[in-house]
Amino acid sequence: MKYNKIVKGKFIERPNRFIAYCDIDGKVEKVHVKNTGRCKELLIEGCTVYLEESDNPNRKTKYSLVSVEKGKRLINMDSQIPNKVVYEALEKGLIQLPGLNEEITYIKPEQKYHDSRFDIYLETKNKKVFIEIKGVTLEENSVVMFPDAKTERGVKHINELIKAKDDGYECYIFFLVQMDNVKYFTPNKKMHFELWEALKRAREKGVNIVSYDCNVDKESIVIKEAVEVIL
Repeated sequence: MKYNKIVKGKFIERPNRFIAYCDIDGKVEKVHVKNTGRCKELLIEGCTVYLEESDNPNRKTKYSLVSVEKGKRLINMDSQIPNKVVYEALEKGLIQLPGLNEEITYIKPEQKYHDSRFDIYLETKNKKVFIEIKGVTLEENSVVMFPDAKTERGVKHINELIKAKDDGYECYIFFLVQMDNVKYFTPNKKMHFELWEALKRAREKGVNIVSYDCNVDKESIVIKEAVEVIL
């Protein structure tokens, strides 16, 4: 996935989930934040950020904040990008999901199932598959975690995947790490104990839990390799 017209800036403040103020070439700009999560460990006053400049003259904000430097690490924090990255990787055969050794014959984003809508639905000759994708931006000492805030919606999705597995679908929870060079992925048990419990229950029921990291630079994010998952 590639971005257009990326500019460098300095983060000033974030008055709410949707907007921030950044210094771009000495001018304070109101920008759109493409992540409604807390991201408090990322968006620290004075940190270097990268923003995509819009060509749409009707937009209220000219820029969208997409990535941030955390020490020597560049982290993509665009919450709209994980689904696109995973879809692209599957469509182009860049990754092989465990237990899915057959060629994909059909793939589509956003498929409704009972009271949920999963991020990707695909088929092979013998399997029907649901994939739910979660972007991961929280990192401590090269260990990556999800979530950075409680997510009842996330627990609901996991429980719906368990039901889909019982109905005969092959099911995956896919944690896309929006950075590279990490040790392993683990649920943020302290932040949301119920989500950790739901993930353990899902694995016991046969739901696949996978994680991949990404090569991230200022202009792009591309899936890289599998990351160990520790529950």
